[in-house]
Amino acid sequence: MFNLGHASSAIILFLSCFTSVLADDGGMVEELVTEKEAEESHRQDSVNLLTFISLLTLTILTIWLFKHRRVRFLHETGLAMIYGLLVGVILRYGIPATSYHNKTPPSCSLKEGPSSTLLLNISGKFFEYTLKGEINFREIHNVEQNDMLRKVTFDPEVFFNILLPPIIFHAGYSLKKRHFFRNLGSIITYAFLGTAISCFVIGNLMYGVVKLMRAVGQLTEKFYYTDCLFFGAIISATDPVTVLAIFNELHADGDLYALLFGESVMNDAVAIVLSSSIVAYQPAGANTHMFDASAFFKSVGIFLGIFSGSFVMGAATGVVTALISCSFTKLHCFPLLETALFFLMSWSTFLLAEACGFTGVVAVLFCGITQAHYTSNNLSEESTKRTKQLFEVLHFLAENFIFSYMGLALFTFQKHIFSPIFIIGAFVAIFIGRALNIYPLSFLLNLGRRDKIRGNFQHMMMFAGLRGAMAFALAIRDTATSARQMMFTTTLLIVFFTVWVFGGGTTPMLSWLHIRVGVDPDQDLQPSGDSFQSKTKQESAWLFRLWYTFDHNYLKPILTHSGPPLTSTLPSYCGPLASCLTSPRAYEVSICKKKKKKKKAEAFGRQHFKSGGMRGACIVLAQKTLFSSGSKMTSVLTDTAL
Repeated sequence: MFNLGHASSAIILFLSCFTSVLADDGGMVEELVTEKEAEESHRQDSVNLLTFISLLTLTILTIWLFKHRRVRFLHETGLAMIYGLLVGVILRYGIPATSYHNKTPPSCSLKEGPSSTLLLNISGKFFEYTLKGEINFREIHNVEQNDMLRKVTFDPEVFFNILLPPIIFHAGYSLKKRHFFRNLGSIITYAFLGTAISCFVIGNLMYGVVKLMRAVGQLTEKFYYTDCLFFGAIISATDPVTVLAIFNELHADGDLYALLFGESVMNDAVAIVLSSSIVAYQPAGANTHMFDASAFFKSVGIFLGIFSGSFVMGAATGVVTALISCSFTKLHCFPLLETALFFLMSWSTFLLAEACGFTGVVAVLFCGITQAHYTSNNLSEESTKRTKQLFEVLHFLAENFIFSYMGLALFTFQKHIFSPIFIIGAFVAIFIGRALNIYPLSFLLNLGRRDKIRGNFQHMMMFAGLRGAMAFALAIRDTATSARQMMFTTTLLIVFFTVWVFGGGTTPMLSWLHIRVGVDPDQDLQPSGDSFQSKTKQESAWLFRLWYTFDHNYLKPILTHSGPPLTSTLPSYCGPLASCLTSPRAYEVSICKKKKKKKKAEAFGRQHFKSGGMRGACIVLAQKTLFSSGSKMTSVLTDTAL
C-alpha cells in the first residue's frame, strides 16, 4: 500500500501512451467520468455509512436484551465484533459489485516509480489521477470488488483524529481521583516500566519466531528486529474495557479497578510514544538494523521529549480552559455556549498535540484529568451534566464502532497475511510478557506499599490484560510492508481471542479468585473537599502531600471557584494581587460552603447531644468548626469544651 497522503511528493508525469487509444473529441470528459458513475459512488458511500449505523443500532438493542436478561458471558464489545464479522462476510462474498472501470487497461512504462498523483497530457488536455494502491495480477478482473471493499476500509487517521479522542478524554475525565491517586505510584510503575518490559520481552521472543520461520522456509520477505520491537510496543497496549465494564456492574474492589483502569489508560499513551520512538530509531552506517548505542539513546530522548511535551500541552490546555470558564467571562450564564466551548477546547488538545509533533493521546488524557480537577468546578449545573453525558455517549459510540469495524476488517481488508507460526508465537509471547510485567513488579511494589497487592489481584490483572482498540489502531496505521500486514492480521486475531475468551470469563474468574464484589466505588468519595484532601494527604507520599497543599491553597483558588479565596491563603502583603485574581463568585461559593458545614456540624452535634451529653456535643461541634475554618478562636473553643 502506498502512502496517499503526501501530496507534496507527487511527480508530474506527461504520458503519451494513451494518445493512440483515446480520441481527442469533446466527449472525452464524459467518457472518463460520467454522471451515472458519480451517482453510484454517492449511493455506495451512503450504503457504507448506513451499514455502520445499522451495526451500532443492532448492538445497542442487543445490549439492552443482554442487560435485561443479565447475560454476562459476552460483553457488548465482543458482540459488536461478531456483528462486524457477519457484515464483513456479506460484503465480501454476498454482494456483487458494479463498476465502470476499463476492463482492458492500456500498458505504459514508467522510468520512475509510482507516485501518489499523476497528471496526464491527453491530446492537449490534462487529467489528474490519484493512486489507490497496487492490484495483483490475479485480481485484475476483480477491480469492482476491490473498489467496493476499499470504500468500506476507513482511513486510519479517522481512528486517531475522530474516534480515539473522545475515548481517551472520557477515561481521564471520569477518573475516580481517590483510588487513582492512592495507587498512582503502582499505576505509573505498571504503565511505564511494565509496558517497556512487555515490549522488549515480546519483541525478542518474536525475533526468535521470525528466525524459526526463516529456517523452515515460511518467511522470505524482510522482517527486521526493529519490526519485532514495534510489534511488541503496539501489542503491549492493553484495553480491558470488557473487564472494567463488568467491574462497574458488579461493583468490584475499588483499588483493583483503579490499578486496571489506570494501567490501561496510561499504557495506551506509553505504547504510542514507545512505538513512535522505535520507528524513529535510525542507526548510522551501512546496516541500518543493527544495534547502535547513539541511536538507542536518541530514541530514549525522543520518548521522554514526546511524552513530557504532550503532558505539558494537555495540562496547559486544561488550565487555559479553566481560566476561560472562570467567572471573569461569565460563561456559566450561557450553558449551551459553555458546553460547546468545553467540547471544542478538549478535542482541539488532541489535534494541537499532533500538529506540533507530540502525541495527542497523552495530551488529551491529561487534559481530561485537568478538566475534571479544575474546569468542572467552574461549569454551571446544567453544563456539568451535559458535558458528562455528551462524552459518555461519544465514548460509547466510538468504542463500539471500533470493535464493529474490527470484525468487518477481518474480511474487508485485502492484504491479510495469515502465518500460523507467527500467530501462535505471538500468543505465547504476550502471555509471557504480561506475566513478567505483573508478577515481578507486584513483588517489588509490595516491598514499599502499605496495602499490599494481593495474589488474587495479581492473577486478575494477569487475566485482564486484554488487547483492544489501541492495539488495532496502531497496527492498521501502517500496512505498507508484508511484515506490517502480518502484524495487523495477528493483532486482529489476538484482539478477538482476548475479548471473547477473557472478557467472557471475567465474572467466573472474580468468583474463583474470591475478589469481593458489591463494593460501592464512590463510597470513599462522599466526604467534602477538605475531608478528601486530608485523607488523601494521609494516604499519599510526601511529594503528593506537598502537591495537594499547593494545589488547594493556590491553584484551585486561581483556576476555580472552589477552595479558599486567595485572600485567605496568600500573605497579607499580597492582598492586592489576591483580590485581583479572586473572582467575586469564589467569595460566594466560600460563604455557601461555610454555611453548609456549619449546619452539618450543628446537626452532628445535636445527634451526639442525645447520645453523649452536652460535653460531647461541644467537643464535636468545636472540632467540626476547627476543621472548617482553622482559626485561632476555634482552637480556644476546643480547649474550653475540653
